[in-house]
Amino acid sequence: MGKASKDKRDIYYRKAKEEGWRARSAFKLLQIDQEFNIFQGVKRVVDLCAAPGSWSQVLSRNLYVPAKQSPDCKEGDLPLIVAIDLQPMAPIEGVIQVQGDITNARTAEVVIRHFDGCKADLVVCDGAPDVTGLHDMDEFVQSQLILAALTIVTHVLKVGGKFVAKIFRGKDTSLLYCQLKLFFSQVTFAKPKSSRNSSIEAFAVCENYSPPEGFKEEDLYHLLEKVGTPSGAGDLDCRSGWLEGPNKVYIPFLACGDLSGYDSDRSYPLPSIEGGSYRSLDPVQPPIAPPYKTALEMKKASSHGASVDTIRPSANS
Repeated sequence: MGKASKDKRDIYYRKAKEEGWRARSAFKLLQIDQEFNIFQGVKRVVDLCAAPGSWSQVLSRNLYVPAKQSPDCKEGDLPLIVAIDLQPMAPIEGVIQVQGDITNARTAEVVIRHFDGCKADLVVCDGAPDVTGLHDMDEFVQSQLILAALTIVTHVLKVGGKFVAKIFRGKDTSLLYCQLKLFFSQVTFAKPKSSRNSSIEAFAVCENYSPPEGFKEEDLYHLLEKVGTPSGAGDLDCRSGWLEGPNKVYIPFLACGDLSGYDSDRSYPLPSIEGGSYRSLDPVQPPIAPPYKTALEMKKASSHGASVDTIRPSANS
């Protein structure tokens, strides 16, 4: 990617590096909080699919750092932030890292131990699969990731808590909305201004966690097979995902972020610097264990005439 390419002119891409964020996605969580005030009264947070850590940075700067700098705050009163991902990430102040699988209940047990047996006030998830470009396929895989995140949510989130997760909008979004409504009294799909209009992504902002009476976490997927209507009247078999006709669901959708702020789809000119041209900043935190590391090592070895087998990890490594 060239130094003056369109992405380098993306104002949120530039602002992220100027303000010390690891990714431009930090602005999405900031704008969601600006609209929904999700950080109010929060003491324990879980960040799912956290790497490279931009959302964990937002949580640290808005919750942990202000509390730490407050003269009235005791060490035991500091907010607890737990970040979970399969990939490792560089440390962030006030963030406890857990390398684990969000589909595994054991990961939830680790989180609760960090919270000394208490539960979280807020769970956020900015995870997404590698997109294929086939929107129906991407939407389905993303919805399955959210339901996997819900596995953790049902174990670690307290009653009345909040959950924020990335979604891909599509024809079956109504099904996902109804599934989330089983557990949260208020669900809104939000589009931050820092999210490009050309992207099908949005965010499900779920408030007031209130699982069905008698709900057991191990019965989650059995419950999702039957989805009640948003009004709570009767049951509707939604396994096909078709919610049309008299059962059509109208999802609350909200654009958030300062409407007079930066446009994520506009290519802003590079700022002029007195006495020279604009210099692109380096990333705030390069990946510490990129998936392409082995490929780069193989390419480097082949260019030096080394055997490819010499840089492949052994079975015991």
